[in-house]
Amino acid sequence: MDTRRLELLLALSRLGSMRAVAEAHHLTTSTVSQQIAALARETGAPLIEPEGRRVRLTPAGRRLADHAVTILAAVDAARLDLDPEAEPAGTVRIGGFATGIRVSLLPIVAELFTRYPDVDFVISEYEPIEAFALLTADDLDLALAYDYNLAPASPGAALEAMPLWSTGWGLGVPTEAAGDTTGIAAFADATWIVNSRNTADETAVRTLASLAGITPRIAHQIDSLDLVEDLIVAGFGVGLLPLDRPTGAGVTVLPLTDPEVILTAYAVTRRGRSDWPPLRAILDRMRTPAGELPRPRWPRPEAARPR
Repeated sequence: MDTRRLELLLALSRLGSMRAVAEAHHLTTSTVSQQIAALARETGAPLIEPEGRRVRLTPAGRRLADHAVTILAAVDAARLDLDPEAEPAGTVRIGGFATGIRVSLLPIVAELFTRYPDVDFVISEYEPIEAFALLTADDLDLALAYDYNLAPASPGAALEAMPLWSTGWGLGVPTEAAGDTTGIAAFADATWIVNSRNTADETAVRTLASLAGITPRIAHQIDSLDLVEDLIVAGFGVGLLPLDRPTGAGVTVLPLTDPEVILTAYAVTRRGRSDWPPLRAILDRMRTPAGELPRPRWPRPEAARPR
């Protein structure tokens, strides 16, 4: 059904005459009559009937006019939702790695709630590979993802990524084992801890080990950085950790050189979707000035966290 014709039918139900509808919509009475007749053919039901020198809606016409209220409201809502100049409104589905959510999303949520009260968030934790698949399937609107310089990610041609921040990573070891060591060769016999749902950690570890002439023994797969620390302190192994993130007691993060290990975080969207007003509002708030990417502001005190 042509929504313009539904508008005329609804106006007729409210104004009561073809002439009044024609005046309200700047049309001729003949045009209004023709459009109502065309709508009747589209629906397969008579919508108006004579009443003296005027017309009135049939029972089918009244029912369709009632439906028109809901249909036209939904169409208007869809137009507003798709209008890049409209006030942001709607539900944004966000998925990402835990640190990305903590560093890039949570600090701006309160401000976004205040400025855009009609925007809601659904937040889920995913590793980049999982998030890219969900974005491609249109089950997410925004992914917070990451890669390492030693293990670049490949989101795919259907997705576009905006860099958010970057930080150096080092080797997390028990403090008593750190000494003056600066390379991983000293830990050739150690057990390694890597991520459980993404291959980037393991790729970076194996690249570092290969350059150092050793073969890493990978045994533990852990996503939580806090839990990686706990395993290090408990003597279960060593693993990659951010250099400038405050750690708990008993963990030392050794810098790595030749090569350095750099993690970069990204906001990833489906190509062409970033102009959707609610998503654009979030991306604009996350966007960093052109030039060198900033370091993340870790959402934890500078002092070591209690264990």
